[in-house]
Amino acid sequence: MRNGSLVTLFVLAGIPHAPASSTALLGIFLVVYVLTVVGNLLILLLIRVASHLHTPMYYFLANLSFIDMWFSTVTVPKMLMTFVSPAGGAISFGSCAAQLYAFHFLGSTECFLYTVMAYDRYLAISHPLRYAGLMSGRACAVLAASTWLSGALHSALQTTLTFRLPYCGPHHIQHYFCDAPPILKLACVDTSANEMVIFVNVGVVASGCFLLIALSYACIGRSILKICTSEGRRRAWQTCASHCIVVLCFFGPAVFIYLRPGSQDGVDGVVAVFYTVLTPLLNPVVYTLRNKDVRKALLRLKEKAANSQTK
Repeated sequence: MRNGSLVTLFVLAGIPHAPASSTALLGIFLVVYVLTVVGNLLILLLIRVASHLHTPMYYFLANLSFIDMWFSTVTVPKMLMTFVSPAGGAISFGSCAAQLYAFHFLGSTECFLYTVMAYDRYLAISHPLRYAGLMSGRACAVLAASTWLSGALHSALQTTLTFRLPYCGPHHIQHYFCDAPPILKLACVDTSANEMVIFVNVGVVASGCFLLIALSYACIGRSILKICTSEGRRRAWQTCASHCIVVLCFFGPAVFIYLRPGSQDGVDGVVAVFYTVLTPLLNPVVYTLRNKDVRKALLRLKEKAANSQTK
């Protein structure tokens, strides 16, 4: 990144809203953020203490919960500050670059992780007899590490392409966090080449992951149709339903923002709330309420806590 940029401070505009609603929005997003952190920490604790959850599926779910906890933390606290005071949106050049890197690092890692989780479900349903060997502890660790490494490289490219440009004019970012599209609008030079590379980069990652997920579920659907009993088919679909829900909630808004021609700052800011604020909260809710194993582990943890208090 160049040090020749004249801008040393950016100002985040925050989410478009009426000034009178600032307090209400502050309370709502604060509650959502606390529930997100607590919910994902709870899933991490359950997977840690419940031995029957020490399986590849829950190993990847633990990675997902860890990502979601920090994915929300990267953007929401700063967004809350914009509701408190107009000066709360101020962010230094370096902090803005760090926020963009962390956001894309965690977001792209989550994208890759959803793909790995779909592959895991494919192996579990289509190759149950070979599943234990194919998804060994070493294989799970390699797949998880690959998602983190891929996310780091993807984010490094996004951040470099964005902050290597000179910024010498307006410094108000029409968004509630530092993201490439609204920041590039503030550059002093033509950004069409950068925008095209970022568009292709995000497009390849998002569409590639989504196609692999779709392919996995096409193979899963074919395998499920071969199951003789309706109860067996129902159980097989249930193991995939939670993953399908969070995948759609994550990819839908992301595709709308990054893979369409042109952008509208106000609309993008509102849509971004879905995958930066709501999806990290949705994951623990969906996987807890819809998953019998997680509910069982939660009840056991509750019973242990109650017993320890009575002693």
